[in-house]
Order: sequence, then C-alpha cells, then structure tokens
Amino acid sequence: MLAHVHTASVLGVEPFPVRVDVHLSSGLPSFTVVGLAHGAVREGRERVTAALKNTGFDLPQRRITVNLAPADVPKDGAAFDLPIAIGLLAAAGRAPASALASTAFLGELGLDGSLRPVTGVLPIAARCREAGIESLVLPLENAREAAVVDGLSVFGAPDLRAVVDHLVGARPIASTRVDAQALLCLRTEGGPDLTDVKGQAAAKRALEIAAAGSHNLLLLGPPGAGKTMLARRLPGILPPLTLAEALEATRVHSVAGHLRGGGTLVTERPFRSPHHTVSDAGLIGGGVPLRPGEISLAHHGVLFLDELAEYRRNVLEVLRQPMEEGVVRLSRARASVLYPARFLLVTAMNPCPCGYYGDGSDRCLCDPGVVLRYQGRVSGPLLDRIDIHLHVPAVPFESLEGEEDGVSSAEVRRRVTAARAVQLTRFADSPGVYANGHMRPADLRKWCRPSPPVAGMLQRALELTGLSARAYHRILKVARTIADLDGSADVRQHHAAEALHYRSLDRMRR
Repeated sequence: MLAHVHTASVLGVEPFPVRVDVHLSSGLPSFTVVGLAHGAVREGRERVTAALKNTGFDLPQRRITVNLAPADVPKDGAAFDLPIAIGLLAAAGRAPASALASTAFLGELGLDGSLRPVTGVLPIAARCREAGIESLVLPLENAREAAVVDGLSVFGAPDLRAVVDHLVGARPIASTRVDAQALLCLRTEGGPDLTDVKGQAAAKRALEIAAAGSHNLLLLGPPGAGKTMLARRLPGILPPLTLAEALEATRVHSVAGHLRGGGTLVTERPFRSPHHTVSDAGLIGGGVPLRPGEISLAHHGVLFLDELAEYRRNVLEVLRQPMEEGVVRLSRARASVLYPARFLLVTAMNPCPCGYYGDGSDRCLCDPGVVLRYQGRVSGPLLDRIDIHLHVPAVPFESLEGEEDGVSSAEVRRRVTAARAVQLTRFADSPGVYANGHMRPADLRKWCRPSPPVAGMLQRALELTGLSARAYHRILKVARTIADLDGSADVRQHHAAEALHYRSLDRMRR
C-alpha cells in the first residue's frame, strides 16, 4: 500500500517541493524515515505515532517506510509531521487518496494531535501555488500568513482530527482569506517623528538625503547629541513598503519564526538595532539550522549600528560584501544558502573614547594617538562603503528651549517619496537597482556623468583629500540624490559640493 502527499520546505528563504511517499509492507512492525531527514524530522516518528493514537487512529502494524523526495536535499524541521501522518492514514485507507492529489500539508503535531505553528509558511505557500497545488492545509495559527498568497485555498486546522474530518467531508474547514493590499493600507500612523528632535537641521537634511537615495549613513558626535533619536526616525521618512517589498520582507521574517502567533504581513519598514556584542553569525546569519541574521531581517528597512567602534572588527568586516551586493551567501557543509540583505545602514559613534573630541570644549582629555586608534577600529574599506559621514554637534540650550519644531516626518516622507519615484523611472531598465545608492558602474556612467565645471571641482577636491575611487563614486551617487530632491535633471556644482561635505570622517582620518 502506497500513498503520496505533497508538502514543501525551505533552504534559506527559497522553498522547494517535497513529496512524502508512505509505503506499508509485510514484515515486522517498524517505522523508518529516509530521504536525508535530520533532527526534528527523525524525532517526528514519535510525535506522529503518539498523535495518531491520541486522536483515535491506530498506527498500522506493518513495516512503514517514509521517503522524503528529493532524497539528495537535506530536510529538517517539524513541519513534515502532518504530511507524514496524512500519508500513513491514506496508505491504511483511513483518508481518501483522491483528496491528496491537489492538496499540500504542513504542520507540527503535538502528542495529543494538536497542530502547532511552523516557520517559513509564506514562501512555502507561494511555492505550492507555483507548482499547481490548489489548497494548503496547515496549523490554524499559520493560516493568515499563508492566505496572503493569491490563488491558493488555505485551510487552517486546530488538530489532526479536524484535518481528517475535512478530507472525508464530515466537517469541512472554511478557507482563510486575506487581502494583502488592504493590510498595507492599514499601516499604523504615528511613531517617532522628526519634530521630536530639537535643532540638528544639518543632520535632518542628511537623513532626508539618505532616505531619498538609500545611502548608508554615519553619524559622528558627542554623547547626547541626538544620534540615536535621529536614526530611529529614519523608517518614518522612508517611502511606504510596496506589496512586493512587503512580501520579500515577510518571507525573511517567516523563515526566522517571527510571525508565529497569527502574524500576517510585514507592513512597516523593518528597523533592526543589534547590540555591539552581536556575533558575526547573529549579524549575517548562520547557526544550526541556518537562520537569517540581522542584516536580512532588516531587508527593505534600516540596520542601525550604535556605538560603531565598539563592535568587534571581524563582525563589521562581514558587512562589506552584503552592502555591495544586497545579498549574503552562507556556505556550510550541508548546504549553501542565499539570504536577501538590501538594507539602509545607519551607524553612530563617538569621535573618541570619552566622546567629546572636537566639540569645541576642553572636556576631552584623550591623547591624539588614542583618538586615532579609536577611530581606526572602523576600517577604511568599510567607511568607503558609507556614503554620508556627518558630524552631529551637541544641541545648544537655545535650541532645546525654542518653540520651532521644524518639518515633520510626514512632510519629509512626501519629498523622499517624490525623489524615489524619479529614481524608479530612471532605473526601470536596470534590474536590482531601485535607488541611487544601488547604482552600479554602468549606471554611474549613464546617469552621473559630471559636467566639466563639476568634474573640475571634484578633481581638485579628490587631489586635496586623497579620497579613493569608491569614495568618489559614492559622492556622485549622493550628488545625484541631492539633485533629485532639488528637482534638477543635472548634477550642478552646489549639489556636488554638498555631497563632498558629507565625507567628513575621511578628512579627519588623513
């Protein structure tokens, strides 16, 4: 007796189909799972056995062989429990085989037969739809997440008995429906606003430019100047997530297990702020089993590294490749996976160990060599990849007590969104490029070729400062964004001059 059940799993954030083949044969009773099953899958034999008994079904007293195909791809996780149990029931004639042809199953079983939520549901649901599967049966808590996928009937069940009753037609389960576009329209308003930050007009301007062009940003200044406040207000001025971006971000958070408990869709730009003690695996991903790190959880959002100089150097250096490519590649003995990592990096640091170097007062007692060593904790290649460097001075008392609040986040977001719209049109024929900060060399040659006066000014500036070619390209990208905010088709001298101003840390280190 043989039964086939459809399911799927994920490798990184990429789903792949799995067919669960269950064969009952003569011989001494046994229960074997093959097909590169690891960890939780092997343990699933005990969960499935107990769940069947406690639901009122007897485990067939036969030789049971379960194959997870394809057999050459490693598989882990408890999500195979439900498809294995359904396969056993179908092979024993307790569930109609005809109902399994166009239905996929997914879920962890409790010993009492209850269904528990699993991770990676959104990408798996999308893969099922692409494979021609018509319906997906899974734990009730995962139903709304899967229902975000159009063209797939989703049935959330509380336990194994409810699944069997649904298959035999005794007690059909109502399908779950979710309008993803409507969810995006229900974004929560409010949150931290730029009007909360007193003074710091130059820093707010830099924040607007960073948001408009997706430029990485470094804020350098004394303690209490407002660097962290500014960084936490950046998501509020970024353009709203599109549906495609929301689905991409949700896939990562789904695989990471952040949508358990009825989560549906990531509707706001992610903001991730790992502590400076984070490991390189915690930052870029890793572990057993592989899980996305902070940079992937910040996909289409903001990654904020406060006290940048306090991070271990090896942790910071792993950022370099993802910052350039927008993805992170992890190679392990069992598998090689790819996680998305298109984030806007915002960093903050003090200029010296005490924090007051260069603030115009006599509070800093740090030796010049100590200051250089402290700033040297952040490597030159990493700084080259940060487009905007800005000194954030302490706020004077008059600004703290002033009545003027400045522009709101909503007003800045409107300007940023308008500039991004120009860039989306500009890069319509450049796959993977959505903003000026993502431009590749070919895009720079096409869209950022400076006029002779601008080129002459930049040449003189580079000869004086000794900036690298990468820093020069970053300056061009920032200048292009400033021109977009200004509504200018061409990059003019004052745009390039402002972009040059945002390489302050390069000048301090030379």
